Amino acid sequence: MKIAVIGQSLFGQEVYCHLRKEGYEVVGVFTVPDKNGKADPLGLEAEKDGVPVFKFPRWREKGQALPDVVAKYQALGAELNVLPFCSQFIPMEVRATYEGIQKKETAKINWEQPAEAIHNWIRGNDKVPGAWTEACGQKLTFFNSMLNTAGLVPEGEALPIPGAHRPGVVTKAGLILFGNDDRMLLVKNIQLEDGKMIPASHFFRGEDSSALELTEAELVTMEAVRSAWKRILPNVLEVEDSTDFFKSGAASVDVVRLVEEVKELCDGVELENEDVYMATTFKDFIQLLVRKLRGDDKESECIIDYVEMTVNKLTLRMPHQLFIGGTFVDAEGAKTYETINPTDGSVICQVSLAQVSDVDKAVAAAKDAFENGLWGKISARDRGRLLYRLADLMEQHQEELATIEALDAGAVYTLALKTHVGMSIQTFRYFAGWCDKIQGSTIPINQARPNRNLTLTRKEPIGVCGIVIPWNYPLMMLSWKTAACLAAGNTVVIKPAQVTPLTALKFAELTLKAGIPKGVINILPGSGSLVGQRLSDHPDVRKIGFTGSTEVGKHIMKSCALSNVKKVSLELGGKSPLIIFADCDLSKAVQMGMSSVFFNKGENCIAAGRLFIEDSIHDQFVQKVVEEVKKMKIGNPLDRDTNHGPQNHQAHLRKLIEYCQRGVKEGATLVCGGNQVPRPGFFFEPTVFTDVEDHMFIAKEESFGPVMVISRFADGDMDTVLSRANATEFGLASGVFTRDIGKALYVSDKLEAGTVFINTYNKTDVAAPFGGFKQSGFGKDLGEAALNEYLRVKTVTFEY
Repeated sequence: MKIAVIGQSLFGQEVYCHLRKEGYEVVGVFTVPDKNGKADPLGLEAEKDGVPVFKFPRWREKGQALPDVVAKYQALGAELNVLPFCSQFIPMEVRATYEGIQKKETAKINWEQPAEAIHNWIRGNDKVPGAWTEACGQKLTFFNSMLNTAGLVPEGEALPIPGAHRPGVVTKAGLILFGNDDRMLLVKNIQLEDGKMIPASHFFRGEDSSALELTEAELVTMEAVRSAWKRILPNVLEVEDSTDFFKSGAASVDVVRLVEEVKELCDGVELENEDVYMATTFKDFIQLLVRKLRGDDKESECIIDYVEMTVNKLTLRMPHQLFIGGTFVDAEGAKTYETINPTDGSVICQVSLAQVSDVDKAVAAAKDAFENGLWGKISARDRGRLLYRLADLMEQHQEELATIEALDAGAVYTLALKTHVGMSIQTFRYFAGWCDKIQGSTIPINQARPNRNLTLTRKEPIGVCGIVIPWNYPLMMLSWKTAACLAAGNTVVIKPAQVTPLTALKFAELTLKAGIPKGVINILPGSGSLVGQRLSDHPDVRKIGFTGSTEVGKHIMKSCALSNVKKVSLELGGKSPLIIFADCDLSKAVQMGMSSVFFNKGENCIAAGRLFIEDSIHDQFVQKVVEEVKKMKIGNPLDRDTNHGPQNHQAHLRKLIEYCQRGVKEGATLVCGGNQVPRPGFFFEPTVFTDVEDHMFIAKEESFGPVMVISRFADGDMDTVLSRANATEFGLASGVFTRDIGKALYVSDKLEAGTVFINTYNKTDVAAPFGGFKQSGFGKDLGEAALNEYLRVKTVTFEY
């Protein structure tokens, strides 16, 4: 087929080359005249191939076709005209009509094609009529497409597009679109349905269109406020709309003065210091003030698609979507999974299942909140005030949070009130108090004589932190890490355990009510292999805090090193030894020994993984333990007299059954328990093993369940039992029971563990650092030490 190409630009050149490559005969090329002595790319390419090139400035004059031009065209004998990026109006006499291509409906984008094809379609329809799609309830027309997106990162606000392979992303560079091959293209301009053309990067701004028109009374108020600004900013001759409060020399004391003056001018208006930081120009401040005066200043309520249940004499309202940038949203592709009630195996609800693209959105939101948001602008004391407010809200909702914990994690309700939720509240209050006490120091260094030096250090937040938490204490583990992270001034993306996401999502709702700025906290339920891995690999995440297995911890550490050498703290597996000497208070040792193993159904990272009992009291100790085990009530965690609820999830229950079967097979004595309870749900009997030898699997590996593993040691043989207790690669916690203070101190010195309990167990406190040795990890949760995990130290040296 003989083809005439009528067009221009690089796109015209691309089309021409493609036609030649496909074997078509191009008999002539019609393009625009040279500009400033420079030929159009289409013409240059055709001339290289020896194809006739015509550069007519026009094809028509006064509405009539030019005969000479038409004759030269017709002499080529073209059977088909191809018009890539044709800016000239070609007359009907050359069988070229725009009737088809100029109809808007024919230019709709087909998203089921690669990025390059979409780019070609947009460029081919540039100017007339414009390639378009439906999004945000209107037709959007795209112009100025670029296929070269090297170096661009799709971070920004998502633009959902029906039919598109992935949502577009509005970035500072423009609108990034995706083909079905996952490649990107960039659009620089968007035409709205009303005909207005805007830079694609401004699509979600809309400040001008949302500006309020002021009434006469509001204009009077505006001028009164303008006078207040003039008084506070004496160096500013005129306060204009663009005048920036802080760039004009205002300090924090001036913020307070402005707020109080405006309150006097506008009786009853609710205005806070943060409002000034959020609206720093005079125009923005007036707009904010007028909205407050009209009563429509409240941001639209965050739309939450609650799952509602009546449980424990409460009506639970549980979010179940991802929480990104202060909004609850569906996961990419609307993917979900079922979260299960371990008490009866029933489905609680469908929870959004985060994908890699969701992680990227959450990290981008956290990064923007850290670099550009209010969180980094307010004072440390104001940051602490927000965390105190969050703790108060958690306390107000503690029954609801504890009920969700019982429902989703199988936590015994009374324990959840005291520990899961109670310690979470204490943790946020503790770290809220640290916010304005994070400080550096001055350091004497050698002087630069005859000058002098001053060296100081500053403790600064790291940036975006990723936190990956386990399923045994879903809310408490979140709080232990997140409170310290936020107190230090960071922003965070949290991945709760996939099997226990619901208290984390309820927590997200409370952060909104507390006024935590959008993007500071983001929560992504999902799999560790997808969400946790992407957080570890992400170049904008600067710290990972992880609690979980040693195996996964090693993998995270490797990913953090290979990605961007991000900081990491790991609280990993345990096999904590508890040594009980014959000179102990036996009743207390039995009581605390039971707690050391069976607390929270044994799903406790510092649980005593192995008890060493001195020979002379061994049989008596075992007898008393078995008597107490038989008194334990196994049942619904919401019943107030329940001691022992269901295991967290079915897969864990299966592992416990296999663990006990292996113990029996290796020759340990199963004194009681070891089986699943014959009732609905994931209940497992409290279990006691004796005669456990050092080589056995259950002597070395963690059960993470209600399994007491008891070994003997010879009377008085303290050093041997210490050697056995330390013969493990784990070092999270340990314990000793004895009335001999010298013995207690000696043993505590020798035990290789991050925590040693003496005549007690499980006694953790928000002020006491918590973390392990050896392959139980490194880094600390809780206490002042935890802050250092989320801070970096900068040294500053002056010469004077």
